[in-house]
Amino acid sequence: MKDLVRQRLSINVDVMDLLNEQIVKEAHSSSVYLAMASWCDHNALNNSAEFFYEQSKEERDHMMRIFKFINDNGGMAISPEVTDIPHDFDSLEGIFETSLEQEIAITKSIHNIVLKCRKVNDLATESFLQWFVKEQMEEEQTMRKALDLFDLMGTDGIALKLIDERIPKIKE
Repeated sequence: MKDLVRQRLSINVDVMDLLNEQIVKEAHSSSVYLAMASWCDHNALNNSAEFFYEQSKEERDHMMRIFKFINDNGGMAISPEVTDIPHDFDSLEGIFETSLEQEIAITKSIHNIVLKCRKVNDLATESFLQWFVKEQMEEEQTMRKALDLFDLMGTDGIALKLIDERIPKIKE
């Protein structure tokens, strides 16, 4: 019976497994961004806190988009277990560096799934993932823009406050 159910999937089984792994990665990113938001809140970086609260929400939304796609196409999405969330950060600049590294890792993961889709001719999932490819380009660009502010302004007290004031505009 299990094999019969798997044959009725609209998506390739190996691709579905990769998508379930991606769900875990998106959930982890959401939780890391939530921890970053908390750190910013604790350090009176209100705009940065709001930015990371929003990033956390977006990552959860990405997770849910994949979750529903799997289920809508006859697969079974697996609810992720999230562990190993860092809560101690040294600086706002360090947080944005970590964010960029995290986004690059997510981008690579999405690209690997797309390449697997091409290899197994899973055109529907490849088409679905194109939104994520574009989204990841935007996410990486946003983090790079934030890091450019540190290069331009420095990390001293007043510079940090000025950077925090500019954070809401980096997604524009």
